[in-house]
Amino acid sequence: MSKQLKKTAVISGGAGGLGTALSAQLQAQGWRVVLLDLNVSHLSQSATQLPMKCDITNARALKDCCSKILACHDSIDLVIYGAGVTAIAPVEDLQEQAHRRLFDINYFAAAAMAKAFLPALRASKGTHLAITSVAGFAPLHHRASYAASKHAMTGFFASLRGEEAAHGVRTVIAAPAFVATNVGNPDADTDGLARPGAAQDAVDVVTPEQAARMILRGLKRGKTDIFVGRVAKLSDVMMRLSPRLYDWVMGRAIKADR
Repeated sequence: MSKQLKKTAVISGGAGGLGTALSAQLQAQGWRVVLLDLNVSHLSQSATQLPMKCDITNARALKDCCSKILACHDSIDLVIYGAGVTAIAPVEDLQEQAHRRLFDINYFAAAAMAKAFLPALRASKGTHLAITSVAGFAPLHHRASYAASKHAMTGFFASLRGEEAAHGVRTVIAAPAFVATNVGNPDADTDGLARPGAAQDAVDVVTPEQAARMILRGLKRGKTDIFVGRVAKLSDVMMRLSPRLYDWVMGRAIKADR
């Protein structure tokens, strides 16, 4: 297949479990994929996959990386904002530095990246795909900072949806519950931040491959909001019908976990 016939997707957080699963499934569908992450040394490079090392919280590095991608590809058809970290701790133990850095990764980097690719996605009539979380529309125990960043991300992309629709651009929000990307191995840094998917209190866990299939299936079906897993779907229903019911259910789960 010639270069001109392949569509190109860019994935931040591309070295993570969900990022690599999305890349594999997109390539199987005939896409070319560019993967951005801090460490891409374990990712293979091929005619359809290009790993790029990038600190997306560094404004200059992100700008340079996006410029290189735009210069090397005829079009950008899909941008997936999948980079993210979590902090699992009560608010009283949350460090301010960690709180700010979590927002830099989860929210501000995604917003900057979306702006960088606005013209390209308008030209291709492409798609923004934001990977948020159940925590993006509902409270989550011991994850106040993470939930706040995902609420911000949801608000940003839901608002961008209205702006970009006039240019023929889709904006899709995918909200997984628990994706088993690093279960039992939190590997937290000195600030207490870790990649999502490391929680030991997860329920109704789906594999990265399952999550990727659900997300891409929803994308193909034209959905604007994709709830990944039963917990995500049930949480959405409860939050819309009765937030108090959601709080009660979460409270019972917390008591059972103690």
